[in-house]
Amino acid sequence: MRWNRNKLVPIVTACLTTGFILLTAQAGLADYRTGNGTGGRYAYELWRVQSNSRYRLMVWQRSDYPSGQPRYSHEFESGQKALDYFDCKYGERPLPQCPEVLRNAGF
Repeated sequence: MRWNRNKLVPIVTACLTTGFILLTAQAGLADYRTGNGTGGRYAYELWRVQSNSRYRLMVWQRSDYPSGQPRYSHEFESGQKALDYFDCKYGERPLPQCPEVLRNAGF
């Protein structure tokens, strides 16, 4: 059976386009890391979750980062609140807002 190029090109183009659209849609739903750092005896990664409305703070013992499992995971409504919480709870930084941050965290 001999393939007619004029018939094959639209089929291949449609398949590639469909695959690209599906791949792009899935990539758009993935969580993505917005930052990482250390403080005290701990390390953290800050992730924006799929819905773009929450942030997940993942905390490791510094000696376990990055290959070990996170020891703690918390979700916040903003990246700034997550970083403030890390600084106050794990980072050993005596910030003036720490009592309020820890009280409002609810963990």
